[in-house]
Amino acid sequence: MSLFESLKNDNIEIWHSYTKHEFVQGLGDGTLPIAAFKKYLVQDYLFLIEFARAYALGMYKSTDLEQMRKCLSSAKGILEMEMNLHIRLCESWGLTEAEIVATPEEPANLAYTRYVLDTAMKGDMLDLKVALAPCAIGYGEIGAELAQQQAALEPSNPYAEWIKEYSSDEYQELATSAVKEIDDLGALYATEARYDRLSKIFREATRLEANFWQMGLDV
Repeated sequence: MSLFESLKNDNIEIWHSYTKHEFVQGLGDGTLPIAAFKKYLVQDYLFLIEFARAYALGMYKSTDLEQMRKCLSSAKGILEMEMNLHIRLCESWGLTEAEIVATPEEPANLAYTRYVLDTAMKGDMLDLKVALAPCAIGYGEIGAELAQQQAALEPSNPYAEWIKEYSSDEYQELATSAVKEIDDLGALYATEARYDRLSKIFREATRLEANFWQMGLDV
């Protein structure tokens, strides 16, 4: 079993609390209150700014050019793809990028992003990638699963564009690449003694992801 699959399976209960959260189900069937999605989307934009920094830090932590290029590609994906989706949706509600950036970060947002950055500062590339995995890979899994639900991609679902973004071939390729990168790094740096720490990082990051969904519901 690959390193990522081991981490996921050993923390499957908390993984499902994230990938099958009430917020996620509301995206799929269109029942999520718009106010909850707006709050989430604004906070997620702020979240992505910090995650772009994390990938930039990954470039510094890289031990070869291939790793540096992968981190650069991930940062560009955030800055040029994901954040643009957020801006398009927010502009449809009359929110400008300047207004979004001026919004204070919620405690759940601060806790998650600073945990990832702190983990990256203390550890190496494998620690960083494991901390990023619930976001990078989890959104791909969520998007693919939601896209299979009846009417999830229909125009009548206000969240169809969001689902299309994360179920797209482009994002699925990014998620698959993130899994492979963790497994490749694991082959180089993971040991049996180190696994418990990696599992703890993965578990904590996944828990913080679930808290981020909950933050959206707590309007």
